[in-house]
Amino acid sequence: MTETILQKLIELELAENIKVLYACESGSRAWGFASPDSDFDVRFIYSRPINDYLGITELPDNVGLPVNEVLDIGGWDIKKALKLFLKSNSTLYEWLQSPIVYQGDSLFANDLRKLMPEYFSLRAGANHYLSMAHNTLRDDLQTEQVKLKRYFYALRPALACLWIVEKQSVPPMEFQHLRVMISDNKIQSAIDELLERKKIADEKALIAPVPLLNQWLSNTLDWCKERIPELPSEKKYPNELNNIFRKYIQP
Repeated sequence: MTETILQKLIELELAENIKVLYACESGSRAWGFASPDSDFDVRFIYSRPINDYLGITELPDNVGLPVNEVLDIGGWDIKKALKLFLKSNSTLYEWLQSPIVYQGDSLFANDLRKLMPEYFSLRAGANHYLSMAHNTLRDDLQTEQVKLKRYFYALRPALACLWIVEKQSVPPMEFQHLRVMISDNKIQSAIDELLERKKIADEKALIAPVPLLNQWLSNTLDWCKERIPELPSEKKYPNELNNIFRKYIQP
């Protein structure tokens, strides 16, 4: 599949007159809890020739291919990506930590990674993950039968939020690294059991709710919510990001 993805990225570069600076896996395959039939969520950042940025009309800030059951490929223009980096967009900070990198200029990715600790807003990031986990717990995990995968869509952001509150740093993307935040062996065992089931279950698999995990999620999110207002939230300035923009747009 990697060869197919690389070929699709080349086709996009030629069709859109862009250069892919960084392409990675962004979904469950990168998070570490893919199902056998999980699709490939490929995300990338690209640049255009400098003259495209000097015109009076705005060009589209994203490109991609039609989504199918196997491949979901889409990317952001470098200008959009850097604006979102400045705003501490948690999704973008995850892309830069993906364990599965398909293509890219390692210098570009490293230039941004070096700035992550400085530009990441702890309060904004914590609120983002708190909302994700809370909404999933409330909307998807309260019925008699729930989708197995939705537990991980609640657990991962809950742990990322907990990481930010306790460690006050950018949380890792991968679920296995976030799990160090859990000290309760019963919770760890319940998660292990779900992970084993997910390895062989399809994306639509249903299970009965796990009260132990629901209670842990509720308690953890309540605890984080009380402490998020204490986290720093400083305005960042784009000088360094402007330099990166000028460095990587095409001649």
